[in-house]
Amino acid sequence: MYPENQLYSQPMAGKAGLAGRPSKKKATESGARLAALRKQAGLSQAALAEAVGIPQRTISFYEREAEAIPSTLVPALAKKLGVSMEELLGINDGAQRSKRGPKSQLKRQLESVATVPRQQQQKILDVVEAMIAHHGAR
Repeated sequence: MYPENQLYSQPMAGKAGLAGRPSKKKATESGARLAALRKQAGLSQAALAEAVGIPQRTISFYEREAEAIPSTLVPALAKKLGVSMEELLGINDGAQRSKRGPKSQLKRQLESVATVPRQQQQKILDVVEAMIAHHGAR
């Protein structure tokens, strides 16, 4: 756990009954970006929090109220969300990535084709091309 995040891991005095209610505040720019990237990665706040070792309430705070994400969390969050640190911080718009989140099964399998000998790669490509041609003929 990150020491500076312990501040947000404890319920605020007098606010314990408000847990789970949507905030009436408009999310900050960095918070909205974090929430959008988290959703695009298919993660809940709890799953993201567990992956980076902080409480779910802290992720909620960063998404709804915090002006910025602590620099100590940026690398871990970016890695888990599958984006660059620059994209997480809003330094670029992510135009270089057409899709965020986990890779599809097909993409993972096609990437593994690159590890087989070239002659076998050609056989796989021939089969794929034949299937595409057959599907396109319908």
